[in-house]
Amino acid sequence: MSNSLNEIDALVKRATRGAGLSWGMAEEAGKAVRWLASHQFSGATALANLLDEIDGREMRELAPASLEGSWAAPKGMLCPLASGAALNDCASKLVEGAAIEMTNVCQPMLMAPFAAWAALQIGAVVEVAWQDMCLQSDGYSLWVGDPKGQVGATSADALSCRRVTGRSEYLKPPAHRRQVDATTWARLNVYAQRTYAPATEASRMLGAGAGVSDND
Repeated sequence: MSNSLNEIDALVKRATRGAGLSWGMAEEAGKAVRWLASHQFSGATALANLLDEIDGREMRELAPASLEGSWAAPKGMLCPLASGAALNDCASKLVEGAAIEMTNVCQPMLMAPFAAWAALQIGAVVEVAWQDMCLQSDGYSLWVGDPKGQVGATSADALSCRRVTGRSEYLKPPAHRRQVDATTWARLNVYAQRTYAPATEASRMLGAGAGVSDND
């Protein structure tokens, strides 16, 4: 189905919250998937896969243990949402050409929006790369080099972000809608449903309908 970016953003935020992440992190997830959707990438599927991996886990296990050297999680894989937020906090490191390196990143596609926002902060093009592919953005436009179709990789043993010289041949401008497949939409809804309070007898009585009385 075709969904507006607002619809995608809203569902992703609620689904991320339903998986146990904070509302602040859910806001980051919504913006990230919205950005990817505007550039016609399946960020919603990447986010659904990520939630399956981290559901119920503590963020301290998933965020970078240190922002010095190569970033790595204390346990298991790095969450791209936590790592992306940290990247934006450390964007100034990119100004002088230093690279920020990460290891064992889950759903690396989700790092791309954070690299784009870092580019906006420093006023330069930022590249995020893993395996044989890279994405470069100035925050608005996007260039993708993906000769082996690795943009949808589920993990990256090594990922880097760095300031680079801009390119002139960018993809078309962002769109306002994106088609999200029904299976992904349903997967996200399962998590989103957790944020709704279960119905009680009192809430049902206050809702639509006659309740136990008959006014006919």
